Amino acid sequence: MIDRTFIGQSFAPLSVEVEKGRLRAFARATGQTDPIYTDVQAAKSAGYRSLPAPPTFLFSLDLEREDPFYFINLMKIDLGRVLHGEQHFTYGEPICAGDTITLTSTVQDIFDKKGGAMEFVILNTTATNQFDEDVGGMTRTIVVRHPT
Repeated sequence: MIDRTFIGQSFAPLSVEVEKGRLRAFARATGQTDPIYTDVQAAKSAGYRSLPAPPTFLFSLDLEREDPFYFINLMKIDLGRVLHGEQHFTYGEPICAGDTITLTSTVQDIFDKKGGAMEFVILNTTATNQFDEDVGGMTRTIVVRHPT
């Protein structure tokens, strides 16, 4: 069983600088065709400070941690038993190239189903920019399978 004392625990914040090249690569990888994602002038003409981040880009920023499985490892969960359950995003002010985004993650809940055969961990991550503006967040659920 996963230690329920992790519920409510926040992990060390992570600050990441958003780079143009990375935004362009993410836009290509996710099939974005609007020039605001690749052309700075088009982005500025559309009212952005620089290239905006495509939807769901926030998740890739959290992978910048030295250990991308930080909360799984801290909670001593066997990575081989982890499944990605679901993920939800909220959006605030646009994330743009040149921004410094700070992510803070908190364990929202841990619960089990099927008599303990599966445990669920819900992690909520909030994000702010260098202006202390809310740029969005994400809630992800991982499922931990246990042998029956």
